[in-house]
Amino acid sequence: MARSAHAYVRGNTAKFYEWLAASPVARHLPEGPPIWICGDCHLGNLGPIANGAGDVEIQIRDLDQAVIGNPLHDLIRLGLSLATAARGSDLPGVTTARMIEQMVLGYETALADPASGDAGPEPDAVRTVRRRALGRRWRHLAKERLDDVEPSIPLGKRFWRLDEDERRAVAAVFDEPAVARMVLALRHRAGDQRVRMADAAYWMKGCSSLGLLRIAAIVELRDAEGDRAHALVDIKQAVAPIAPAAPGANMPDCPGERVVAAARALSPHLGERIAAAHILDTSVFVRELMPQDLKLEVDQFTTGQAIKAAHYLAFVVGKAHARQLGAEDRRSWQTELSRSRTATIDAPSWLWESVVDLAGRHEAGYLEHCRRYALATAA
Repeated sequence: MARSAHAYVRGNTAKFYEWLAASPVARHLPEGPPIWICGDCHLGNLGPIANGAGDVEIQIRDLDQAVIGNPLHDLIRLGLSLATAARGSDLPGVTTARMIEQMVLGYETALADPASGDAGPEPDAVRTVRRRALGRRWRHLAKERLDDVEPSIPLGKRFWRLDEDERRAVAAVFDEPAVARMVLALRHRAGDQRVRMADAAYWMKGCSSLGLLRIAAIVELRDAEGDRAHALVDIKQAVAPIAPAAPGANMPDCPGERVVAAARALSPHLGERIAAAHILDTSVFVRELMPQDLKLEVDQFTTGQAIKAAHYLAFVVGKAHARQLGAEDRRSWQTELSRSRTATIDAPSWLWESVVDLAGRHEAGYLEHCRRYALATAA
């Protein structure tokens, strides 16, 4: 998180909502229709996702924080992420203003026609990662995640040994019908097929795995003739969301089932590849990792690419929101967005003011974080 202000924004979901609630803009935020939202809709949580047939689309790829809530929270989070990425690319503030305008245009285009609306020109960052995704196979995933193409997990810096109780509990997950069906469905296998765990280890994978259960598992699929295939599965502890839910929202009480329900509503490609389970009384969600699943990484934006990306990615988020709404509700939400535009920027005032206020709070927080990091490093 000390690498850049953009990385700090990505890793600070709790502060985002804390500072948003404390912002002077908070009391003027409209109430959008209560629908499933990502809850942590920054650039890194969008990217190419494959379905079981190998088709690839840019969708929301991380739903740990997903709730039935106010869709404007996804818009503000995406706007802040784009703004900090632009600042990290040394782009002027005028470009950020144009990005926010294009965000709203892309989002409204999706609301008007989520099925076939025009996402606009595909930005270079998206085109590059999509091409990489389409060319990837199991060997790429195994080499990248496991350092080897052989079906085993190398213990070391990233993968740590499970104790026997944990290992037995992980193996039992793949005996659960919902999990076994999910893995088999992605291989389009039917009939006499068996799924069993071949190997598993604790996965130290970024901030989201620290202090929580995070496991990588290799599963073997074997048919009656003895033919085998392997899959890499991510098992992640599901926790209570930080993102605020809409009053009276009817969501599953089990955190893992909440994540699965959100995936099916927001990201259809991911929704068919995820199941809820329990390991030693801990709620988890289980998903097979596909070689085509990649994170959208933005190191540097040009002005033109930043504006294209804002339109395109807001369309992706708008499409995820709009597919949950009927035509009348989509029109009402679009009318609300149009009503709050300002004379100086073609975007809702609450969106622009929220991004400006949060960008300042996060910049100050980032510098303080770096100060503490430097002191700790020196000590």
